[in-house]
Amino acid sequence: MTVVPTIRTERLILRAPVMADFPAYADFLGSSRAQYMGGPYDQRGAWGVFCHDVAVWALFGHGALMIDLPGGVCIGQVGINHGPLFPEKELGWLIYAGHEGQGYASEAAAALRDWAFEQLGLETLVSYVDPRNKRSIAVAERLGAQLDAGAARTDPEDLVYRYRGAGTGHAS
Repeated sequence: MTVVPTIRTERLILRAPVMADFPAYADFLGSSRAQYMGGPYDQRGAWGVFCHDVAVWALFGHGALMIDLPGGVCIGQVGINHGPLFPEKELGWLIYAGHEGQGYASEAAAALRDWAFEQLGLETLVSYVDPRNKRSIAVAERLGAQLDAGAARTDPEDLVYRYRGAGTGHAS
């Protein structure tokens, strides 16, 4: 059985999703802010994505972690996606309204990226980003990812940003 880690950063706690996280998550996925990730989703669709985020831990040994501020306020999610909809292991993130622009996505994504390289021994990760999503492009670039025009992608219009682990000689 896979143990879902808790990862602490300077300002954040990344922890396993629990059922109490679903209402805020579903609200985010039901909003126009989910347009860059195939949404907005209805309640049933949001539930399917939430269940995927939890299930990939058991199936692949990685998955989504909720992003908490000290004191337990959940402000979003970061995860490593995989499965039939993702040609490669994908580092993704979402930040709930009112918490954007404070560096939380970059801090959480860097921590999970580093965990994946160190604990899973991955050599590379990608982020699939809608070209209109300027904030996510900025996060990927801030994390040192490079555009990979030749990478496989499910959505042909997505940009693919590639992160390389330290063992590849091209650390992010």
